[in-house]
Amino acid sequence: MTDLSAYPITRKWPAQHPDRLQLYSLPTPNGVKVSIMLEECGLPYEVHRVSFDTNDQFTPEFLSLNPNNKIPAILDPNGPDGQPLALWESGAILIYLAEKTGQFLPAEPSRRYETLQWLMFQMGGIGPMFGQVGFFTIFAGKDFEDKRPRDRYTAEARRLLGVLNQRLQGRQWIMGDDYTITDIAIWPWVRNLVERYKAGDLVGYAEFTQVQRALANFVARPAVQKGLTIPAAPN
Repeated sequence: MTDLSAYPITRKWPAQHPDRLQLYSLPTPNGVKVSIMLEECGLPYEVHRVSFDTNDQFTPEFLSLNPNNKIPAILDPNGPDGQPLALWESGAILIYLAEKTGQFLPAEPSRRYETLQWLMFQMGGIGPMFGQVGFFTIFAGKDFEDKRPRDRYTAEARRLLGVLNQRLQGRQWIMGDDYTITDIAIWPWVRNLVERYKAGDLVGYAEFTQVQRALANFVARPAVQKGLTIPAAPN
C-alpha cells in the first residue's frame, strides 16, 4: 500500500485510498477545473473538501502542501518516476494531468503551445478579471458608491468575452474540433460570471452568441456536470 504519511496534509485529511490521487478543493471556478479534468480523464481520485468557512486553507497541514493557501491542490502517489508528487496552481495541475494521461493537450509542438497560450489567457486574464467583476457585483465591492472601479473591470471582462467570441467563430471549441484543457479552464469562469456573479447584463453577455453556444456544449458534458459538484457540500 502507498504510504503518504510523510505529507503533513494527510494528518488533517487522511487518505482512505492512498493509492489514488488526492484532491484538495472546493467547487469554485478554479477548483472545478481539476475535478472536471479528473472526471474527463477517468483517473481514480479521492476528494477532500477544504472549507473556507473554517479557514482550512490557512492550517499548517494545508500550507505544507500549498504555501499560497489556495485551492485546488493535489497529491499524486503515482507521480513521475513512481514517486509521490504534490502540486498546486490549477493551470499547472491541468498540464500535469494532461501529460500524465496523454489527453486534452495536443502532442504536436505547435498545437501544444497554442493550447498553452490559451490556457495562459485564462490564468492571466479571464480568471483575475472575472473575479474582480464578482467582487463588485456580489461581494463587498457592490456597496461602493464610486462605480468607476467596477466599470473598469466590467469593460475588461467584456473585452475578454469579445476575444473568446471571435476565436470561436467557425470553431467548436477554443482549439477547433479538439476539446482541450483550455476549455476545461475557461468555461467554468464564464459560467461563474453569469450564474454566480449575476453579471450577464452588466457585461452584455447576450451579444456573445458563440460564447453562449460553447458554454452550453461544455455544461452538457457528463464529466462536467459531475465535476461541477465536487467536492459536495456537507449534509
